[in-house]
Amino acid sequence: MNEIYDRIEAINPVVNALVNLLSREDALQLAEAADAVPIAERGVLHGLPMAPKDAVMVRGFPTTLGFRPYAERIAQEDDLTATRLRAAGAVFIGHSNMPEFGLGSHTFNSLFGATLNPYDVSKTPGGSSGGAAVALATHMLPLADGSDMGGSLRNPASFCNVVGFRPSMGRMPNSKGFGWYGRLSTTGPMGRTVADTTLLMSVMAGPHTSDPLTLPESGEYFLDGLVPQDNLTSLKVAYSPNLHGLPVDPAVAEVVRGAADTFSNLGCAVVETAPDLSRAMDVFQTQRAAGLSLLGILLDTSVKDWKSFTKDTAIWNIEQGRRLSAQQIINTEVLRNQIYTDAVAFMDDFDILILPAAQVPAFDATLDWVREINGQTLGTYIDWMTVCCAITVTGFPAVSVPSGFTKDGLPVGLQIVGRPRGDLALLRIAHAYEAATEHHKRKPTVCVKP
Repeated sequence: MNEIYDRIEAINPVVNALVNLLSREDALQLAEAADAVPIAERGVLHGLPMAPKDAVMVRGFPTTLGFRPYAERIAQEDDLTATRLRAAGAVFIGHSNMPEFGLGSHTFNSLFGATLNPYDVSKTPGGSSGGAAVALATHMLPLADGSDMGGSLRNPASFCNVVGFRPSMGRMPNSKGFGWYGRLSTTGPMGRTVADTTLLMSVMAGPHTSDPLTLPESGEYFLDGLVPQDNLTSLKVAYSPNLHGLPVDPAVAEVVRGAADTFSNLGCAVVETAPDLSRAMDVFQTQRAAGLSLLGILLDTSVKDWKSFTKDTAIWNIEQGRRLSAQQIINTEVLRNQIYTDAVAFMDDFDILILPAAQVPAFDATLDWVREINGQTLGTYIDWMTVCCAITVTGFPAVSVPSGFTKDGLPVGLQIVGRPRGDLALLRIAHAYEAATEHHKRKPTVCVKP
């Protein structure tokens, strides 16, 4: 624990990834208590310091969601994610920073400020699990949890050269918000390697009675993902540089093209193709806004004059949800089902789909969102994340794995999408790709660990 706090005290003031931290003394007391637990009673995360995303309620800590009026909102109990981490022996030392309400893939808020990218502190680490990605990249945490609606695990993983895994819907317990209709968000694990990410998956995943879409496999089932697939020559890989025409920065496109060559060199059959997800963003925007209208109701009843504390994009998205008609919402559910059916048929012919994990490299931290790519103007603060949002609509598992760097030294992740509920097979393939490329070994410039 002392070594971790040495790093936190040296690095966190520079990158601002961890918030509401325990003092070193309090953390050491928790570590000493962990040392006293009999070996036979220790879980797989025993004694490991963790700082769950600031949307995860951890007993005794403020859970702020990056929202100033929630600064003193002390959690009275753990939520399901924290419960599983604690049962596995994790020691909680704080939270990881996130954008306000987790909206927008750029980690900044008016309560704690901006988190910065350790590969270039003038850039964003992405979001919304940006604090988690930075804490991993700089070795301030050994493992980290996050969540993902439109790329909030995959995008920061891409920007920070770590692994972010969005599991199939139902792998992680969900007892908040939409249980059936319009379900877009899921929690998921992050790590510096696929093996680390898989280990955390084994703790976080598994069925729970509170979730109507829960899947039956236990967390321990995923420990098989710690072993990479040893022969990729039978794999059929769909490669899409831009998901049928999305604007993608040339530096990103070059790295992803190299990843396709890597799979080909490993003996895979690589075909440039992709499912038709051209209307997926219609579904995503509508169902996201519908969900956020519930956030608006909560704020109306709990925070006086809440709009005066809230960023413009969040207000816009909430109001967009309030304007939706019942028919619009129903139509998107029907459309989503058709998109899913077509995507399943597409994946019958392929083991994985590979494509960018973000359409741009990490951008300037002073920019609130990406307004154009390759000269193409983007209409909303979400559009630049379409390459992840569209995959979200399918519900398929997806992982961002380190895949290379731009000429400026910024990381670029490869998004690998698996078959429906094929989480374990996907992790094993991602592990094999990682072993063949070793891009994860290139460390950030901020206080590089020897």
